[in-house]
Amino acid sequence: QVQLVESGGGLVQPGGSLRLSCAASGFTVDYYSIGWFRQAPGKEREGVSCISSSDGNTYYRDSVRGRFTISRDNAKNTVYLQMNSLKPEDTAVYYCAAGKTGCHQFEYWGQGTLVTVSE
Repeated sequence: QVQLVESGGGLVQPGGSLRLSCAASGFTVDYYSIGWFRQAPGKEREGVSCISSSDGNTYYRDSVRGRFTISRDNAKNTVYLQMNSLKPEDTAVYYCAAGKTGCHQFEYWGQGTLVTVSE
């Protein structure tokens, strides 16, 4: 059974850091592209970052580039999103997703973890 489980969300002050984890089961993360998405209240879901299965290339949306880092630990079958210099506008539910064909189509999704950036 394929499953993705996110963890690591919480409440953090502006300028703080969090590391989100996406633990996979039922498949091997290095054979899939893994993406992080987020959805803020009242807004559409948006892509945040992705790590490609084919070449390990990483991609970021402009608003998080330089602050967020995606990485993969094949031994733990887990993908991480290190988030630094967090801003209130980063507040959202963060989801990870897995895709076999690259960072543009995802077949499996996690349930999400809430990140709140506030004083």
